[in-house]
Amino acid sequence: MNRAIKKVTIISAAGVLVLLSATNGDAQAVRDSVAELDSIGVDEKLGGLVPFDLVFTDDGGQQVNLGDYFAEGRPVILVLAYYECPMLCNLILNGLTSGVKELDWKAGAEYRVVVVSINPRETYELAAAKKKNYIESLGTPSAEKGWSFLVGEESQSRALADAVGFKYYWVQERQEYAHPAVIYLLSGEGRVTRYLYGIEFARSDLRLGLLEASEGKIGNTIDRLILYCYHYDPDARSYVIFAGNVMRLGGAVTVVLLGIVLGVLWYRERRRRRARPGSVGRDSRAGRQIP
Repeated sequence: MNRAIKKVTIISAAGVLVLLSATNGDAQAVRDSVAELDSIGVDEKLGGLVPFDLVFTDDGGQQVNLGDYFAEGRPVILVLAYYECPMLCNLILNGLTSGVKELDWKAGAEYRVVVVSINPRETYELAAAKKKNYIESLGTPSAEKGWSFLVGEESQSRALADAVGFKYYWVQERQEYAHPAVIYLLSGEGRVTRYLYGIEFARSDLRLGLLEASEGKIGNTIDRLILYCYHYDPDARSYVIFAGNVMRLGGAVTVVLLGIVLGVLWYRERRRRRARPGSVGRDSRAGRQIP
């Protein structure tokens, strides 16, 4: 994949404001900022595994391993963010919440959502407050068990970020993180199956992404047929119709329908022949007449 495609066009408000607030008198600061912004982005590692042995603290104050969220083999939507982010993280989480509201599937039943803070100074109390806000916004209290907000040491969050190719850095002057806008779809085995970019996530992209991550284990037969007809376009950063598979599927359906029609016609013709007067045959072996 073209490296330019992997670069995320939406970056944190911190980096944008640094550039916009620069004047002619601090051109050097602008150049420094541009150099730093070059390090923000995503190096896609499709098929890579996340480390299950990473240790975090959940929104209830309990120590957990990342692997605990994959124990049931369900796909996971992973978000790397931080809870005191002034803008971008909230936009990402708001967009994700709006997207999953439109899904028939529920977090905790067909999939899980795991949000991990990249800020080691944040506490589980802050994570709990953030979770409460989003569960209320989601309007589905039962989803509480399917959404987890974690905090942890920098070594742990950094290792996770490296595993999925999430590139970010701390802007000392603004006391904020600069980071890309992206969420990750992981299989039940902890393998990265898809990157979804931006701050809004269409229902179709989330649905197809979860189907892909589950390898068709969630959803019904129609869902799996739909997944067969779509593929992810990295240029459009969305799922689009795959014409080749649609044509193949259409051909298969045509053959099946033609077979059914011919079978019905053959059966009707056979019944008509048997119903004609004097339509008898002789069993050559038993020497008796049969209809």
